[in-house]
Amino acid sequence: MRPIDWIVLVATLLLIVAYGMWKGRRQRHLAAYLLADRKLRWPTIGLSIMATQASAITFLSTPGQAYVDGMRFVQFYLGLPVAMVILSITAVPIFHRLKVFTAYEYLETRFGVGTRTLTAILFLIQRGLSNGITIYAPAVIVSVILGWNIHATNIIIGLLVILYTTSGGTKAVSWTHVHQLLIALGGMAVALIIAIHALPVGFLDAVRVAGRMGRLNAIDFSFDVTTPYNFWSGMIGGLLVALSYFGTDQSQVQRYLTGSTVAESRLGLLINGMVKVPMQFFILFVGAMVFVFYQFVAPPLFFNSVERARVASTAEYAWLEEAHRTNFVARRAAVLEMLHNPAATSRVRALQREEDSTRRAALDLIRKKHPGADANDTNYVFLTFVTQFLPAGVVGLVLAAIFCAAMSSTAAGLNSLASTTAVDVVKRLVWRDATDHQYVVVSKWLTIFWGVFAIAFAEFAGRLGSLIEAVNKLGSLFYGTILGIFLLAFYTKEISGTAASLGAIIGEAAVLWCAAFTNLAWLWWNVIGCAVGVGAAVVIQSVILSGAKDLQRTA
Repeated sequence: MRPIDWIVLVATLLLIVAYGMWKGRRQRHLAAYLLADRKLRWPTIGLSIMATQASAITFLSTPGQAYVDGMRFVQFYLGLPVAMVILSITAVPIFHRLKVFTAYEYLETRFGVGTRTLTAILFLIQRGLSNGITIYAPAVIVSVILGWNIHATNIIIGLLVILYTTSGGTKAVSWTHVHQLLIALGGMAVALIIAIHALPVGFLDAVRVAGRMGRLNAIDFSFDVTTPYNFWSGMIGGLLVALSYFGTDQSQVQRYLTGSTVAESRLGLLINGMVKVPMQFFILFVGAMVFVFYQFVAPPLFFNSVERARVASTAEYAWLEEAHRTNFVARRAAVLEMLHNPAATSRVRALQREEDSTRRAALDLIRKKHPGADANDTNYVFLTFVTQFLPAGVVGLVLAAIFCAAMSSTAAGLNSLASTTAVDVVKRLVWRDATDHQYVVVSKWLTIFWGVFAIAFAEFAGRLGSLIEAVNKLGSLFYGTILGIFLLAFYTKEISGTAASLGAIIGEAAVLWCAAFTNLAWLWWNVIGCAVGVGAAVVIQSVILSGAKDLQRTA
């Protein structure tokens, strides 16, 4: 990085932290600290919702996902707009009418404190671990590309977020989200423009290359439960993920609980529903254009420079490098021919399969020589392009964009973890007679605790493969189960808290079994958790009622 890149990066981060601390100053009441006094308008709510979900993982790993697998990942979000409409009709008015601080507070009014506590604990586990991944993502950037120690980088990023989230609460989080998301999207847009401008062919020709090489395969209507990215998994599994994430995950619910009215919260959700799919399509398209760029400029055989350096001196890797260079020369010529002669497409695809085979051989070699190596290359594709080919100043802007995205989602996570622990555990079960200001102080200390926890888990995130898949897989272990509890609360009257809690435990066990012992795609884990949890609760309730009737007859 050049001096101008450092200036852009450091200045952006310091301004964001300072702005967050200033915007959220003097928060002495719990409603102000956790819910911004319920005074936010729909533009802020909508951008905050999108920024919470669009972490650094989105901007770092998603383009790499498109590079290696095309744009199929966009199908993960197909059910999201439908979910936003359902939640706007059901969850938003209920939460506003009850004036709850957390989504789980509502469950006590329906099922009792036991179910509320169980659901809150499931959320705390899932979100606490996910926050570690969102801290780790930008740490990868700095440690691999700039040569920083990854442990120190995890701590620096975590401390920056802890600083303004602890001092400013939800108001600081929501207002910084607006600027962070705009910076992140702006950085991606600049990267896309420069990538297209650097190509030796025109934009339409670049799109043709991406399409003929299978990188624009956005929609797949085939039904296959072992594949996470098709239309059906997106509309069914993705719908349940979105319903659970935006309707029961406190990191998102807290964003629209800050709305001044039901209408403001609804508009914030609906804007997210309209914008999220096009935004993800845009980010994936950036990755597809980076793929086209590397059809004309030789890419590295393995993008992770640290792992590549460990085997670069071996004879096996030298042989693979030679095969890689030979393939690139032939493939570039074939791609240029394909633009004028579509019949050459089969030749291009055959060469791409050979290249994929060479890359897999390099991966196997790295794993063989260093069993503990970070063998997933997806996370490094976009970053390598940024640092090697973008001009001075723009590199700093894109890195700042990724850091801003990391800080926005991490801040929302810490804020929601603190509020759930303070309201659903401390205030409800541990310290019931404290003053409002004392609960604010507790919330701040809890923010620090969860920040330290996230930093600690970030040390292990590098072993989880593609980050964008890892964070969604982790969520899918819990989202279906939690959603099942809320569906029972919203739409049934007969199910008791005991039946709902036992059903949730059975549903979670079913999900963990599927994850450990089947090849069922992770999007379908949400369906299993929800369906088994609801079904088990219904069966348990019928047994309870049957037993009660037998006792009455006996009496």
